[in-house]
Amino acid sequence: MTSDSALPGEADGDRAGLAPAPEVLALARVVAKLRAEVLALEGAASTTAVVERATGVLMARGGVSAEEAYETLLRRASRRGRTLLEECWITLGQVRSREVSPPQPPAQAGPPAQEALSAFSTGRHLVTGRSGGLRPILARLADGLAGARNPDEVAGLLRTVLGDAAGVDGVMIYAVAPAGSLRLAGHCGIGDDLAEQWRHVPPLSGVAALEAIGGGQPLWLEDPARDAIRYHLIGDPPERWPTRAWLPVPGDRPVTAAVGFFRTRQDPFDAGTRTLLRRAVRLCADSLRFTGRSAGSGTRGEVEAVQRILDAMSGTAILLTPLRSETGEVQDYRIDAAAPESVDVAGRRGKELVGRHLLETYPTVAATALWEGYLDTLTTGTAYEGRPFVYEEVSAGVPRESTYSVRATRLGDRLIVTWLRHDSHERETRRLEDMQRLGNLGWAGWNLVTNSVTWSEQVYTIFGRDPALGPMPLEEVPRHLVPEDLPVLAAALERLLGEGAAIDQPFRITTADGVRHLRIVAEAQKDVDGAPVEVHGFFQDLTAQRDAELALRESERAVLVERGMLQAERALAARLQDALLPIPEQSLELAGLCIDVAYVPSESGVNVGGDWYSAIELPDKSALFVVGDVAGHGLDAVATMAQLRFTTKGMTVTGSALPDVLSRLNTLLLHTASDNHGATATATVIMGIYRPWDRRLTWVRAGHLPPLLIRDGAASFLPLPAGSLLGATFDSVYEQDSLDLQPGDHLVLYTDGLVEEPGEDIDLGLARLAETARRLLEDGRDETLARTLAARRQGHRDDICALDIHVPD
Repeated sequence: MTSDSALPGEADGDRAGLAPAPEVLALARVVAKLRAEVLALEGAASTTAVVERATGVLMARGGVSAEEAYETLLRRASRRGRTLLEECWITLGQVRSREVSPPQPPAQAGPPAQEALSAFSTGRHLVTGRSGGLRPILARLADGLAGARNPDEVAGLLRTVLGDAAGVDGVMIYAVAPAGSLRLAGHCGIGDDLAEQWRHVPPLSGVAALEAIGGGQPLWLEDPARDAIRYHLIGDPPERWPTRAWLPVPGDRPVTAAVGFFRTRQDPFDAGTRTLLRRAVRLCADSLRFTGRSAGSGTRGEVEAVQRILDAMSGTAILLTPLRSETGEVQDYRIDAAAPESVDVAGRRGKELVGRHLLETYPTVAATALWEGYLDTLTTGTAYEGRPFVYEEVSAGVPRESTYSVRATRLGDRLIVTWLRHDSHERETRRLEDMQRLGNLGWAGWNLVTNSVTWSEQVYTIFGRDPALGPMPLEEVPRHLVPEDLPVLAAALERLLGEGAAIDQPFRITTADGVRHLRIVAEAQKDVDGAPVEVHGFFQDLTAQRDAELALRESERAVLVERGMLQAERALAARLQDALLPIPEQSLELAGLCIDVAYVPSESGVNVGGDWYSAIELPDKSALFVVGDVAGHGLDAVATMAQLRFTTKGMTVTGSALPDVLSRLNTLLLHTASDNHGATATATVIMGIYRPWDRRLTWVRAGHLPPLLIRDGAASFLPLPAGSLLGATFDSVYEQDSLDLQPGDHLVLYTDGLVEEPGEDIDLGLARLAETARRLLEDGRDETLARTLAARRQGHRDDICALDIHVPD
């Protein structure tokens, strides 16, 4: 079949034997196109003359502008159900002349009517606007539209002509798609990236172009802040065009297209500019009549009927509607219906294809034998059956090639297209191979009648067998099995081959690479007597899975052993801690003070911590208070805690000054680290000696958090004297401070488990502690303040130790 379309009326015999040369056919098409253009121009010119004359009559009668006269004609035609041309002829007939001469003005006519008559008599309208009037601008636009071939060229022409005259910097032309959404038909001055972003607009509220089309009235958007509240403004950013307008394209109802004009400056459209834009869009109406939904929309019922037929079909089939230019030439095709099983090269199926344009979706089809075949079928009605061809599409950067055979038949002014994809079997084969490789499995078949075996390539890999040797017969399989698995697999095969029962059996084989764990899943096909004649199934290599399971079991076993050791260590440490640091069940009375003690082990982990306290009476009837926290957990932490606790007591009882006690404890930890080959233990400590005869507390700290003092209903933290962490450095210096306690005071010593939260700043925890303690005292919790504070720390991850030193009233 030739790719050139036959001329209308050409006989089959002529086409077979005396077909004109391709150059003659091409020349004939050019002549026919030019003749159609000439006729269209002549008709447009005669129509324009009638409209001009009727507009002039109304201007003379009513003393109105040309714009108002034209709108009056449109309203009358719409109200009376006539075309614009019919209304113009009726208007001219009312002045009793087919060739209207300029009417004489009535006696009472004012200057506007006389100007209108003067304008009509000289063959021009009365216009306002920029210098030179609208006529030269519109004339230039009309000249350019004669050569515009598509909406993009119309948009470019509008921007060029109206750029200086109306300050237009960008133009967009939207058409209504079959589903009620908007499709960008043409644009100029807005950029390709933005055009692609706004190419398809769903039927949403707040779309200015859609509102202009639905209402049939222009929208003038001149206040960006206010307009952004109501509309989705096009632009990146939208402030790029602070002034914009959307004008519906006049023509047949309903309106199917709108033109948007964009300005880069915030300058409202004056009355003259609005008139110019309206008339410019009106001039473009004829050029844009194939842009909107009107192309083929009048037979929407036919499309729906075809879709119902295709829904009941199996196989591939689509309905193509040609999209023609103003000269009638096919520019593209739109898919208006599709069978459910229709699948293209990109995997789009059925209804996903409906609404797509052929050249937009499959651009490489243009100028091919397939394209020419479609045109020939539309022209002659002869069914097109093309030879298989290769189509390539690049999706996500990956080229895909497929081979198709296409058939097209004409249905009215549309095409029914079906196709056959020849490479689907190859694709499925590749997918099966990929699945076997990734799943490390392969299929196998045994014909029990002919005693033949068939393996896929992956089975050779699983068995470590050379493909040149062919598949392994069933009787050879036992020689490769691990002896322990032979009886179980033999029993399974006996059930499969004797009874025809399906099997799913793991087994092991020995190969040159070692032992492999395999699995066979198979079922039998039986004859009419119920005897198995064929076996189908697959082998799967489970070696990696079994190795992972063994490694997991070993890991679980090691975890259980480690957990048991940790639990034993925790139990031992807890017993040692209980022996070294008994937890009191009630408050203490010491040196005239009431002491509330709280010690709560952590609620997470298997190790005990190194938090500790001391509250003892010294030989001189004063009292020693200590709270400490050893870093880490477990037996080492408990041992360090015991060492520090007893050393502190001994040195204080013998009368050592508090700074000296801390210095010697620091040296003790550093010396212990050198004995343990550098394993340094660190700790924080706060201690104080209270003298009851003058109620003075002398205290020191080593890297510990500040004490909390609650006095007269106010909570505050004491200023910290110098003192770094125990076990940090030999150069640590420790200073002491003193505080006179008053009746009613509460002084809280605590470890960090009472205030710290993971990921939280320590200051937040301290502020929370101060506020909570103050509220508890207001509620009368004087005797159990420390225990109540500790009990409120649910889910804590560290040990809690707290002392509340209360001076009775």
